[in-house]
Amino acid sequence: MRLVRVGTVMAATAAVVAATVTTAAPVSAERTTGWATWGPLTGSSNAYATTMQLPAGGFPKASVTSDSRSPAQVPSGATSFLGGPGDPVPTEVGTKYGSSRNSPYLLLRPKADKATTPSTTTYSFSAPTPGTGWAFVLGDIDSDAVRISAKDADGTPLTAAQIAPWFQGVFNYLGDADLPSWDQASSTLTGNPGALDTNAASAWFEPDLALSTLTFTFTRRAGFPVYQTWFASVARTISGTVTDVSLAGATCPLTAASVRLLAPDGRLLASTRPAADGSYDLGQYATQPGYTVQVERPDGCAVVGSAQHTVSTARSDATADFSLRHVVPQSVSGTVTTRDGSPVAGVEITLTPPGGGPPRTTTTDADGRYLFDDNAEQDGYTVTVTGVPDGYDISGPGSRSFDIPHGTPVTGQDFTLVELPSVSGTVTGGGAGLPGATVTLTPRDGGTSVTTVTRGDGSYVFEHVSAGEYDIAVTPPDGYRPTPPRTGVTVAGSDVPDEDFALTRPGSLGGQVTQSTVGGGAQPVPAAIVTVSGPGVSRTLPTDTDGSYFLDDLDPGNYTITLTVPDGLEPTGPTTRTVTITDAGENRGGQDFVLEAAATTTSPTSSPTSTSPTSSPTSSTSAPSTSTGTPTVPPGSGGAGSGSSPASGTSGLAYTGVQVIQLLGLITLLVAGGTALLGAARRRAAHQH
Repeated sequence: MRLVRVGTVMAATAAVVAATVTTAAPVSAERTTGWATWGPLTGSSNAYATTMQLPAGGFPKASVTSDSRSPAQVPSGATSFLGGPGDPVPTEVGTKYGSSRNSPYLLLRPKADKATTPSTTTYSFSAPTPGTGWAFVLGDIDSDAVRISAKDADGTPLTAAQIAPWFQGVFNYLGDADLPSWDQASSTLTGNPGALDTNAASAWFEPDLALSTLTFTFTRRAGFPVYQTWFASVARTISGTVTDVSLAGATCPLTAASVRLLAPDGRLLASTRPAADGSYDLGQYATQPGYTVQVERPDGCAVVGSAQHTVSTARSDATADFSLRHVVPQSVSGTVTTRDGSPVAGVEITLTPPGGGPPRTTTTDADGRYLFDDNAEQDGYTVTVTGVPDGYDISGPGSRSFDIPHGTPVTGQDFTLVELPSVSGTVTGGGAGLPGATVTLTPRDGGTSVTTVTRGDGSYVFEHVSAGEYDIAVTPPDGYRPTPPRTGVTVAGSDVPDEDFALTRPGSLGGQVTQSTVGGGAQPVPAAIVTVSGPGVSRTLPTDTDGSYFLDDLDPGNYTITLTVPDGLEPTGPTTRTVTITDAGENRGGQDFVLEAAATTTSPTSSPTSTSPTSSPTSSTSAPSTSTGTPTVPPGSGGAGSGSSPASGTSGLAYTGVQVIQLLGLITLLVAGGTALLGAARRRAAHQH
């Protein structure tokens, strides 16, 4: 039983002819650099998405998902950038990849501003990345920390030892003294020891392996931190020459030939035609091995040697040269196609002449054609398929015998291959496609398992799977719960689609309890009790020193949040609220409560029973009481601080513990005394004059 890993070079077919066609141009500089561009930032707090595209040709686009809290941003790079040689503060990464001035970057935050709630941001590439020639930068790492994790081209998680060589150094892009530190044992970049909020502390990394996903886990250590992420890449040229080696008196029209470039995973990246002198330039592409360059011969011409070459841009520019000539009689030709007529490129065909002469070998071109010319007119030739691309099997005879008569080309020596079926499906999380999940296909007969990683839309595919029974399992990304595998999936002669998985993600909720202060401010209320109840949960949470509370790992359902108001405070709004968490695992942050100081009142100190102005102050019926109990409220007066009588409901002044008649008498005495003093003063003044 044979399984072919996802990412194996696939034959180009007519279905991809729509790729960009370029014209021949002079060979460009060996190396160019550039910074990433970003798609629109969509979503909301704890559910952001965007795309990242590096400028090197053929570099796979990344789908980016993040559960960062809001606000997330894609700044322009006009004010915060990584300096190059011409900038006031040059950096090593800027010197190698050029200044990032005016190149955007991604700015994110933790999931919530607590050390226990980091955010997870994953870059899921549409195809495996190059293993060299690109970099990323983590910036503004001071009161926070970032852990790096990744999966290789097959979806296998990398170890810390595999990530360690990526680290290139720390720097401060403003030239300040603050620098982060790198711990290779945990793949973590940590800010300064005091967790102080500074600026521009950064580090840069260069991966040396092909990746399917790259993940940053960002943790708050203090304050309200953010971090920045930049990406840059290198590109190199793929070019060559097509030479006419026809015999004297014959020519092959080179400008009628076509040259195609395939990515390592078989995608058609570009196509061009040679110039009159046979030179061609396919452009600049990401630095990696495994590109395939194919030549398609014009009618009446034959390829001398191979019709395709495998090249690498990992260390330098790549070249692929071809030779064509006018067909020399007698010729033998044919095609290799699948059962549905699709051409198969790169199939090795061997021609064996009669009498034990030396065999000759060629490969089919992009249209599945092959041709041997300059053959003697003899009987007993044989053509054989001697090299089948991975993922195909011969359908029918793999060899054909024929004679070459005088003056007549031999045509129609065709072969048919059968393409092995695929197994595919989609992994969703909370109803949406989930990128970056590892899917494993395991033969039930004990064969070798293979893995792949879901694309940006959550889809996955295993191409060219041999017949048999398989189990399919999903390893969920961080934050998602596993789901049972699919067992006994049968692969026979046709594709197996719709092997789908639906994952769930636990949700979370949180908020802050604050007290309003004079002037419109607010201060946190620590140790306030918040109770959360819902599906399978009943938890009592005391708020921390900044008045915050947080609860995660919550199943989908409705949750009730209730605040127990501390003594001496009273709420300014409801103390109970309900939130809903779905299969998407939302973070229902912002469930805040605001309190204020409870109203204060003065308790009465007596319970008078007489209203007579002639009552003796020492009378037992009017003397103020020294009891601390609840005072007796006279009819018509309000309760303490209430403005109304709780018994009668009528309005009146608040009771103060002193009779109104007594107050009037005291006022009369004070007025009389004041009048007498004023008269005496006037008499003294008159006597002095």
